[in-house]
Amino acid sequence: MDTIIYHNPACGTSRNTLALIRAAGIEPVVVEYLKTPPDREAIRALAGAMGQPLRALLREKGALFTELGLGDPALSEEQILDAIAAHPVLLNRPIVATPLGTRLCRPSETVLALLPPQSGRISGEDGEDLDPPGRA
Repeated sequence: MDTIIYHNPACGTSRNTLALIRAAGIEPVVVEYLKTPPDREAIRALAGAMGQPLRALLREKGALFTELGLGDPALSEEQILDAIAAHPVLLNRPIVATPLGTRLCRPSETVLALLPPQSGRISGEDGEDLDPPGRA
C-alpha cells in the first residue's frame, strides 16, 4: 500500500504533514482533493479506515458548513456524504493513509504514528523539536 495524503497546499497543517512524510523518506501519493475530489465511495472508505463516522471528516470552519446547516445532529450519514461529495472543501485535512493506518492529521505531528520510526530530531507544526516516544 502506498502512502496517500489528501492535501490542500493552501493549508499550513497539510504542508507540514507532507513535509514530515517526506522527511521520513517517503514520497506519498498527493491527492489535491480540491482539484481531484474523491468520489462518494472513496470518502466513505476513508471514514471506515479511520473507524470514524462521516461527520468526523467534516471541516467545520468556514461559512459553507454553517450555510448548509451541517452542525445539525439529525443529519444522516448519507446527507453528510452528499455535502462532502458536492463541496470537497468540507473535507477536513490532511487525511493520511499508510500501511500503519489512516488518520486525520491535525495537528500535523499526528502523522508520526503512521510512519516508520525515524532517527534524529523532527520539527513539529509550530517549529518545536519533537522527540516522540519510540523515536531515536
